[in-house]
This record gives sequence, structure tokens and C-alpha cells, in this order.
Amino acid sequence: IQGTGIVALAGILGALNISNQKFTNQSVMVFGAGTAGAGIAHQIYEEFMQQGLSSDEAKQHIYLVDKQGLLTDDMTDLTEGQQFFARSTSDLQVPQPTLLAAVRAIRPTILIGTSTCPGAFTEEIVKEMAAHTERPIIFPLSNPTELAEAKASDLIEWTDGRALVATGIPSSPVNYKGVTYAIGQANNALMYPGLGLGVIASTAKLVDQSLLSAAAHALGGIVDASQPGAAVLPPVNKITSFSQHLAEVVAQHAIDHQNTRENITDAHAAVEHIKWYPRYE
Repeated sequence: IQGTGIVALAGILGALNISNQKFTNQSVMVFGAGTAGAGIAHQIYEEFMQQGLSSDEAKQHIYLVDKQGLLTDDMTDLTEGQQFFARSTSDLQVPQPTLLAAVRAIRPTILIGTSTCPGAFTEEIVKEMAAHTERPIIFPLSNPTELAEAKASDLIEWTDGRALVATGIPSSPVNYKGVTYAIGQANNALMYPGLGLGVIASTAKLVDQSLLSAAAHALGGIVDASQPGAAVLPPVNKITSFSQHLAEVVAQHAIDHQNTRENITDAHAAVEHIKWYPRYE
């Protein structure tokens, strides 16, 4: 769950690198408030605090929506993770019983789907969201394919190419009005090899939130934001090359924060030293 949250966060950071917008200006809506959805919301909440917001301020940027609509503190059947993000009814003018109503009222800039409700991100919902934000960030992360909240091609078309999209399944590039849009896959595998390698190589004593944030920023910063149609996350098939970069970022963070058991001073050398190559003479 934490891995899914970190990769989703990295995708958001990658999207913001493309749109050149500030993280702390975003309003995040997660549709599907189960374990995965609440876990993603919590990683995003932690990043808001890493960027200087208080706990209460960070919560104000995050909205959870489930089958009963926008989660509020008067609901009696919420899990602990859901209660943490439930909004006060006193802050709402009227209840938001559906995803469409919530999108209309809140105008999120980021919409993440972990609902396993196929087609939940309808054309009406997406166009409503896109009417109020220049580069909507939309991640239908449910899988397999038949459970996805939307198709990447539809999201690109409905927003006239403005949506920044990642999916939970492998998605083919989308050709729209002469631009080829690469679609990132929010797969835990993007994060774990590099994160684990960096932790081991640096002899890190603690994997804390600031280290995870550094890893997410590194992953989100790999894509070339200057390219038209750039993906918000690097492709899984290039995992070997960018895992090296991730590992060095993680190791350097541990060194900089005096978070190593051994006297490690060179992140690159430490990562190379610990790597094993399956070569046989």
C-alpha cells in the first residue's frame, strides 16, 4: 500500500514538472476510499507536510469519495484511514452524494481512481474537472483493464489533450491531433528496486518520510517534461537504468541526513559496490 502511494505521488510530481505548477496549490480527490485509496491519500498528505504545510492544512487539500459520496465526519461506518480524511459537515454547504457532485463542488485539480468501478470517470465528470483546471491530473489506477475508471485515450480526447494521465495497467500511447501521448503506468515496480538498493547500499538506519519523498521526487523527475506528450512516469521496461539513479538519490539522502550505520560518503560508489551482475566466465 505504501509503495502504491509513493508511486502515485511520483506520478503527480512528474505531472507537475510537465505543467510547471506547485504541489501545494493542488486539490486532490481520491475515488475509492479502500485500503489503497486511503494509503495513496496518506502519502500525498505526508508530501504536503514535507513541503511546509501543517497537518490540518495538508488535510484541507485532500478529499476521499466512496460509494456513499464525499466522506464526512457524520458517517458512522468509516475505517480509521477514512476517518482521518473525512470532511467536517460544517465545511460543506450541501452533501456531495456522488462523484460528479463532489467534482462540481470541489473542483479538484487531481483525480485518482482506486474504486474498481469500471467507467466511473465519465465524460461529464472529466469535462467538468477540465473546465476548472488547465492541466487536470487524472489517474485511473484500478486494474485489471475491465475495472479501470477510464481509458487513457478517452481522457486525452475529452480534455483536448490537456489531461496528464497515468494508469494502473499498461496503456498504449495515444495519438491525438498530431501528438503522441505516452501513458505512464503507476506500478510499484518503478520504485522498489531503486529504493531498496539505495537503502542497502547506504546502510540507512531508518526509512523515514523524507527519504521516501526524495525517492518520489527522483522518480517523478526522470521524464523529459519538455517533450510534447511526455509521460508522467518512466516506462517499466527501462527500470534497470533509472533504478540506478533512484538508488543514488536515496543513498545520498541518507548520507546527507547522517542516517547511515557505516561511514558512507560516496553514494555512487556505494551503489556500485553493492550491485551484483550475473556474469559468468
